[in-house]
Amino acid sequence: MTPTDTADVSAHQALREPARQWFESLRDKICAAFEAIEDDAVKQNSPVLPGHEAAGRFERKSWNRLNEDGSPGGGGVMSVMHGRVFEKVGVNVSTVQGTFTPEFAATIPGAAEDPHFFATGISLVAHMCSPLVPAAHFNTRMIITTKGWFGGGGDITPMFPESAEAQDDAARFHAAFAQACNAHDPEYYPRFKAWCDKYFYLPHRNEPRGLGGIFYDRLNSGDVQEDFAFTKDVGLAFLKSYPEIIRSRMMEPWTPEQREAQLIRRGRYVEFNLLHDRGTLFGLKTGGHTEAILMSMPPEVKWP
Repeated sequence: MTPTDTADVSAHQALREPARQWFESLRDKICAAFEAIEDDAVKQNSPVLPGHEAAGRFERKSWNRLNEDGSPGGGGVMSVMHGRVFEKVGVNVSTVQGTFTPEFAATIPGAAEDPHFFATGISLVAHMCSPLVPAAHFNTRMIITTKGWFGGGGDITPMFPESAEAQDDAARFHAAFAQACNAHDPEYYPRFKAWCDKYFYLPHRNEPRGLGGIFYDRLNSGDVQEDFAFTKDVGLAFLKSYPEIIRSRMMEPWTPEQREAQLIRRGRYVEFNLLHDRGTLFGLKTGGHTEAILMSMPPEVKWP
């Protein structure tokens, strides 16, 4: 499923503003849900990581991008929170446009013919205080060159992936994405789950990053409105499932040994994002904001 010819790119162009507005509204919904979790954790006297006693609040920081010729290239907003439940969570939105370098254009559909591009999307990474609450990643985006497409997905990363609790959390996470996929095409979930398993894999360690989810890219079915609707449903599936998982685990006590294992497991996250992640590469290759691109890095990590 790859972008088709240029005949339908005008349909993607017409969605530039609606897509931007959707990603920003989804950001607001997710941030509100996460802040509500923080408040409830304080009210319920959840276990505390020293230094993270208070309920967190998102701090927003906007950034602007300039093209090489000095013309405006769009920008974005970083939303980052450090709190009682979320050791660090970032929910970033960006809308950028400009010109790919010839080298990078050769790797992007439709860019070899014309290097101009437009991209808008949302990206989220959550690293938790508790080693018993799984980390998670989510993003969705729309990209336009001489072709247009949607992409995104999400995956869950428990610190103890073989435990029964982690397996239960992953099952709930996958069920939400499966429901979103099945509402649009029964082939989507098995296909995008397999793509996620293949993508979020550390070949140098011969192991997966976590317990998966879905991943899709260059989605252009020929019905742009349908692809946009599916992408919105993927976001809503994450919004429904992940806060529920957090709430089901955030009151469980943990040990110093479990915290130590969590910090080591986080090293896998760093290795993947710096070595293999497409979003990191896209941001760096298109002159994105470095802090926003590297927002996915955990606040504390160890290697044995």
